[in-house]
Amino acid sequence: MSSRIDLHCHSTASDGTLAPADLVRAGAEAGLEVMAITDHDTTGGWADAAAARPDGLRLVRGAELSCRWHGAEPSISLHLLAYLFDPAEPALAESMRRLRVDREQRGEKIVEKLRADGVPITWTEVYGYAAGGSVGRPHIAQALIRAGLVTSVTEAFASRWLGARYFVPKADLDVFDAVAAVRAAGGVPVFAHPRATKRGRVVPDELIVALADVGLFGLEADHEDHSPAEREEIRALADRLGLVVTGSSDFHGTHKTVQLGAFVTAPEVYDKIVAAATGVPVLG
Repeated sequence: MSSRIDLHCHSTASDGTLAPADLVRAGAEAGLEVMAITDHDTTGGWADAAAARPDGLRLVRGAELSCRWHGAEPSISLHLLAYLFDPAEPALAESMRRLRVDREQRGEKIVEKLRADGVPITWTEVYGYAAGGSVGRPHIAQALIRAGLVTSVTEAFASRWLGARYFVPKADLDVFDAVAAVRAAGGVPVFAHPRATKRGRVVPDELIVALADVGLFGLEADHEDHSPAEREEIRALADRLGLVVTGSSDFHGTHKTVQLGAFVTAPEVYDKIVAAATGVPVLG
């Protein structure tokens, strides 16, 4: 049997619905041999996930960084998966701290806009849903669901709610600075869902070429937001640039329907990521 390796999973440390300890237990129950915890802009779930890691499951500690490319007008947001970096490296740690502060301030502004229109939710309630983790729009969506105003996170993210009417822009890292910071911290950067057109605008191939020149290690191809054609395009581009190709679920618990292990990474690619990292080791 081939290895079951899922390198993109979220916990309550950001916008997933399983606590870090429950996430790793769910990974083992799903038959994973390797899983990565990659919460948005935080390493807050690392310790609990490590402490609860079941025997036989290898844990890759990482994060998903909120980034932006300023080479288009308006600029384009994108996500960078960072694996096995040293969380104490000052530049990256400070960048992630700033992102978390901005997420919280953004969340408060969105709640203020909703309340100004008479929507009966509170910041205390939204902050509580984050359970001490990194606050995000899915936590506001939970409050809207509880208030009976929407029936799902998807509906909450539509334009009449958080998608446009109550949208507040967030601060992001310049993607070139982010790749450099991850590398400086001994980590391995992989571009998350680079062709997910259903999420909005995607970056041109020229940006990926430029990022490969400064240290980008791979592209996430097998992901639920990519069509088969988009996956093949990513594979061809990665092959041309000498980048690895990963696959993963982008699991968020009940915030999404996708299950752990829905998409996986090849063992030889996982081995290359581990060999390139010098920040922290794989656990297990």
